[in-house]
Amino acid sequence: MEPEAAKLIGAGLASIALAGAGVGIGTIFGNYLAGALRNPSAAPGQFPNLLLGFALAEATGLFGLVIALIMLFVPL
Repeated sequence: MEPEAAKLIGAGLASIALAGAGVGIGTIFGNYLAGALRNPSAAPGQFPNLLLGFALAEATGLFGLVIALIMLFVPL
């Protein structure tokens, strides 16, 4: 296999993390909304946990994106 082809395959695999981050963020906000609708008085207390979960899920996606870009644009 040529190195250029391996770089493209590796970058594609690393970008799968972006799909995982999108699913994770959707799950986090969906569950928060469901819980807030069931018990509106507890929603403000869970908001910091919501932001923490969002930040961690987004960071995972960003790390995957950075790795993919490094694979694409750093010469061998």
